[in-house]
Amino acid sequence: MASQFWLVVGLGNPGSKYEGTRHNMGFMCVDLLAQRWSLSMSDHKGLAMLGKSVMRLQGQEVKFFLAKPLTFMNDSGNAVASICSYYDIPAEHVVVIHDDMDLEYGRIKVKTGGSAGGHNGIRSIDRSLGTNAYARVRLGVGHAQRGPQAHQQTVDWVLGRFSGDQRSKLDDFLADGADATEIVMTQGLHQAQEQFNGR
Repeated sequence: MASQFWLVVGLGNPGSKYEGTRHNMGFMCVDLLAQRWSLSMSDHKGLAMLGKSVMRLQGQEVKFFLAKPLTFMNDSGNAVASICSYYDIPAEHVVVIHDDMDLEYGRIKVKTGGSAGGHNGIRSIDRSLGTNAYARVRLGVGHAQRGPQAHQQTVDWVLGRFSGDQRSKLDDFLADGADATEIVMTQGLHQAQEQFNGR
């Protein structure tokens, strides 16, 4: 029988060099959830920092794991597949939180499936799980100006840090991302979409 646990994965790159960058929005959101639920994380097979807790909201109890892959972004799927396999968690009980350049800064879209949209972390998870039937909480970071060095500009953008104006809104944005994730687990994907996708 499949586990009753949910797995929430925040995507990012490990190491101080990448802290606070756009590509680490998933890590930041998971850090906030860990703080909310007083959850401490420890090493899972050298692949991820992992912690577990029980969320008690509106009279219901939801058991969940929080994970931050220790692999770099392009190999995030190895960590996700290892945790799912070890704890017998089906893809339908996985929520991945990640940055998304196709959305303006501050926008959130919740979805299941769909293309990786050029996001290497999502592409890696699709490949490792053999399915894209997991929920995604997409946190908009906007995109760089397109120019002749489009690829390099994109890399510099996602590995860059937020502007002063964006930083001033970051706490509220991450709180919304954390709320959306909790709603997926407690009230379902559709409710989270209704609440956040139209903003």
